Amino acid sequence: MSEIQIRQGGPGDHDTLLQMFDDAVAWLSTRGSAAQWGTVPWSKLSSRIHQVRLMVENPGIRVAEIDGEPAGVLVVDEETFGHVPQVDERELYLRLLITSRKFAGRGVGARLISYALEEASRRGISLVRVDCWAGGDGDLVRYYESQGFKSTVQFDVLGWVGQVLEQRVG
Repeated sequence: MSEIQIRQGGPGDHDTLLQMFDDAVAWLSTRGSAAQWGTVPWSKLSSRIHQVRLMVENPGIRVAEIDGEPAGVLVVDEETFGHVPQVDERELYLRLLITSRKFAGRGVGARLISYALEEASRRGISLVRVDCWAGGDGDLVRYYESQGFKSTVQFDVLGWVGQVLEQRVG
């Protein structure tokens, strides 16, 4: 099995990331989880295209590759989203974690999470948080828990229920 390499991402990864979202939307729709990201491909929605543009412009974007092919994307930042309860300490926030459907089941997400925890340690940050969709069958929350995160609070943004999870480094 090929090793997962992680590189700095950037604006040149826009189309790749947009395709990952399109593939994820199609896959989520087939498994009854369309409420997570909708049913329309992100490449067809100007608001989503803009959202992806902001992601690839974030200096915290990292791209996982297997044999030189993009396999997943991570965006980390020391700023969180407005809908997420703030904490009274410095944190590294996983603003995005997505795996290419082509590489599902190959440990890409776990490797990117490991990278984020290492990055937090390098920065002297002891708290790593993430939020995810809490709907459907709860698989996404269980995935993050299986990666060492602990569920904290839930939030609701216009009927989209999310779960905040955290993990301590060191």
